[in-house]
Amino acid sequence: MSGRLIAVVGPSGVGKDTVMAAMAARRPDLHIVRRAVTRPASGTEPFAPVTEAEFARRDAAGEFALAWRAHGLAYGLPRAELAGLAEGRDALANLSRRVLGEARTRFPRLVVLALHAPADVLAQRLSGRGRETAEEIAERLAREAPLPAGLDVVRIENAGTVDAAAEAALAALYPERAAS
Repeated sequence: MSGRLIAVVGPSGVGKDTVMAAMAARRPDLHIVRRAVTRPASGTEPFAPVTEAEFARRDAAGEFALAWRAHGLAYGLPRAELAGLAEGRDALANLSRRVLGEARTRFPRLVVLALHAPADVLAQRLSGRGRETAEEIAERLAREAPLPAGLDVVRIENAGTVDAAAEAALAALYPERAAS
């Protein structure tokens, strides 16, 4: 049986990459997909920085299992990063909510891990990054990106500790292990 692609989604500042890292630390067999992104490396997000030209070349060559544009950047999931799915291993990927419909057609066992947190928590986290003005943060928080209908969705709040969110996510995704 093939593994599941677990698409981790949620608003900016909800802690997607942090929760993914905490989940993988608890389950070493859970692979975090390293996306290709057209921006310079920075922060703690695990991605492979590429130029626009390199991204276009790789996309044209079919190197990405899924590619999309958001926020003026190009994102791609390299096929090589998803090889474990064929071996039955699950993989976590930070995806845009806008690409979930396409992901569902390409990955039949897609599960969406939708992280959320109250607006005040998100505002505090985004402010702490220092990348956006207060007005830009307010605009970001006002954006709504609903999930497409018909997806297998697990919703987890990440307003407390990372450990609590990671444990809740793993218990929801692997209920057989939580029961034992």
